[in-house]
Amino acid sequence: MRIVVIGGTGLIGSQVVQRLGEHGHDAVPASPNSGVNTVTGEGVKEVLRGADVLVDVSNSPSFADDDVMRFFTTATTNLTTAAEEAGVGHYVALSIVGTDELPDSGYLRAKVAQERLITSSGLPHSIIRATQFFEFAGAIADSATVDGVVRLPHGGVQPIAAADVAAVVARTAASGPINGLQEIGGPEELTLDGWVRTVLAHRNDSRQVVGDPQAQYFGTLLTGRQLVPNAGAQLQPTSLADWLAAGN
Repeated sequence: MRIVVIGGTGLIGSQVVQRLGEHGHDAVPASPNSGVNTVTGEGVKEVLRGADVLVDVSNSPSFADDDVMRFFTTATTNLTTAAEEAGVGHYVALSIVGTDELPDSGYLRAKVAQERLITSSGLPHSIIRATQFFEFAGAIADSATVDGVVRLPHGGVQPIAAADVAAVVARTAASGPINGLQEIGGPEELTLDGWVRTVLAHRNDSRQVVGDPQAQYFGTLLTGRQLVPNAGAQLQPTSLADWLAAGN
C-alpha cells in the first residue's frame, strides 16, 4: 500500500515510516521540509495522489491557544478535503487520551476540534488516542520549573514509549479503518509528579519536583485520572523502568 505520513520526519512519524517500509509498504514521509505544508495546502493534493492511507501524526509548531487551534483546524480541513478528492480509503490520526475531559487546555480543545473534523468528514478513519510519551518528561519538567523547583499536579498518568505508539499507528495504518477511537497507554499508572521525579532522578537532575494540586498542566488543572486511558484501552509493553534502562 501507498501510505502518506504527515509529520513523517518527527518523533513518531519517522518510526512509523520505518516500520511500514520494513513490512513492504510504500511509506511516504511528508512535512514542510519535503514541500508539503498542511496549513497553506502546498503539496497536499500532490502527495496524496494515489495514496491508499493517510496517517497524520503532525503537531503545531506553537502551543499558544489561538495558534494551535488554527493549526489543527486548518491543516485537518485541508487534509480531509484533499483525501476525499484523492479517494484515500483510510485516515489515521494520532490524538491524546483525555482530550474531551480537560476543556481548559487550549491544546486539548484543538485536538477535540481535529477529531471532530475527521469524524464528520465521512472518510473511513481510525483515531488513536495515546497517553503522554515517556520522551516528554523533560519538556514537561522544563515547562513547570520556577526558580529551580518543578511544580506539577499529582493527577494520574499512564505514559507510553514513543516506539510503542509508532508500532500501533503503523499496524493501524496497514489494517482496515475502525471508524472510531482506540485508546492506548503504557502498562502502569503513575502520578504526573511521580513520573517526572523518577525521570529527573535517573538523569541526576537536581531539581526538586513538588506535587501541587494547584499546578497547571499545559493550562489546565489535573484533578484526577483524566489522562489515564479508559477500560478497553490497548496497553503496551514498555514500562518506565524498561525505558530508562534502555538509556533514555
